[in-house]
Parts: sequence; C-alpha cells; structure tokens
Amino acid sequence: MSEFTPRPQRIRQQAQGELSNRKSSWRDNKRVKALILLGYLGLAGIVLFVIFNSVIMPMVIRHGDSFALENLVGMSIDEATELVEESGLRIEVTSQEYNPSFRDGSVLTQYPIAGTKVKSERMIKVVVSLGEKDVTIPQITGISVRQAKLDLETAGLRLGDIAWTYTDTLPEKLVVFTFPSAGDTVSIGSKVNILVNRGRGQGVTFMPDLIGSSIDEAREVLRQKGLKVGLIKTRHDENFLPETILEQSEDPATELEVGEEIDLVVSSTD
Repeated sequence: MSEFTPRPQRIRQQAQGELSNRKSSWRDNKRVKALILLGYLGLAGIVLFVIFNSVIMPMVIRHGDSFALENLVGMSIDEATELVEESGLRIEVTSQEYNPSFRDGSVLTQYPIAGTKVKSERMIKVVVSLGEKDVTIPQITGISVRQAKLDLETAGLRLGDIAWTYTDTLPEKLVVFTFPSAGDTVSIGSKVNILVNRGRGQGVTFMPDLIGSSIDEAREVLRQKGLKVGLIKTRHDENFLPETILEQSEDPATELEVGEEIDLVVSSTD
C-alpha cells in the first residue's frame, strides 16, 4: 500500500519550501548589498585619506611651522610677488628709490631679510628700485669754482677735473666751460669737469679732492697741482685699507698758492 500524504499537508509543505527559498534569496541579496556598501565605504575612506594626507596636512603643517624666507633682492617685483605668494606669504611695496646698481622694477631691500624664519600669512615689505636717475647739468659758467661745486652737488653731481685757461672774456678764477655741457643729461652722481680762467699767471692752483685715495695717489695728485704733502696723521679705521686718505686740511676746489703744504689724515688698522 503506497504512502499517501493528505492534500492539506502537501500544500503546507510546498508553502514552507517556497518561504524557505525566499528567505534564503533575501539573505543572499542582503549580503551582496552589504558587500557593495562596504566597498563604497572603503573607497570613500581611501579618497578621504589621500585628500587629508596630501592637501590638508601640508596646509596645517605649513601654517603652524616656520620656514626660512627666500632672498628677494635683485628679483623683479613680479618674480618676488609670485615666489612670496607661493610660500603662503604676502608682499607690500613700501617705497621706491633710485639706485644705479639695481635695474628699474627690481627689489632693492626686503624686511625681514633673507633667511629669517617666518610663517604663512606674514607680510614681507620691500623697497623697489627706480633704476638709474638722470639729472641735467646746471649752468655754472661765469661763477666761482667753489660755487660751481656747491651747485653741482645740489643737482646730485660731483666736481671732476679742473683745467686752466687764460681768457679776457671773464674775470679770473671763474668757470669758463664745463664738460659735459650745461643742459646735458647724465646719470646722478656723475662727475662734471670744468675749465677755469687762470687770469693772473702761473701762481694759483686749486685743491683737489683726495678723500678715499691712497697716500701714494694723493702725493702724485698734489705734485701735479703744484702742492706738497705736509703733516700726515693716522687714525684707526678698519672700514678702509691702510693709508687711505680720510681728511685733508683744505676743502676741494679751494684756491691755493702753488707750493703750499697740505696736511692729511690717513687710515690705520693697527
């Protein structure tokens, strides 16, 4: 006699089997979704780690730590600005000055100086060069040598060589001619040579500027001017080479009699 399962019982068994299969499929889907979620979370964690390690941390470290300031002197202001801003600093041009040793638009000085430890956001103040300044030679013909020297210095120039001539068109001891000529444009600090009317013969000369010359150079210049070396004193000064002229007893361009003695003060490092 074959086994026979009543119909109600078979229906229950089939229903239980389908339910069991559905639960198993749901659990499998849940595991897949959990794995996918974990994958996304892991990927997001990696991205956040990279951003934190390569972007945020360097900014935090640079903001808190000091570093040596670069040397900006000699750079153009555009180059200096770019370099400063790349380092997280700021730059301010405080003034502009003429300087023949630095091209126009270049950094002349900086504060703080190069090598100073600074932090980001620090303001770096710079002075920018205007380059070489040109000035016009003033009109000094017909005036005394002393006044000519003062007028040249007022214009930012220096008295150069003094040559002599004889002329009856001007009184003696007055400037006859300048080289370069009045009205010409030259660099500030340039020397202007003058031609002076000797007037009354060969017995007059003018005191040269010996400051900064060596004693040997001073002796030769005085000899050429018809003057003599008088008393020589020494003064300790390590800013100059030994036997450099620091003082002279007569001011430059002073009218003197040929043969007069000139006292000098020279440097000594002893």
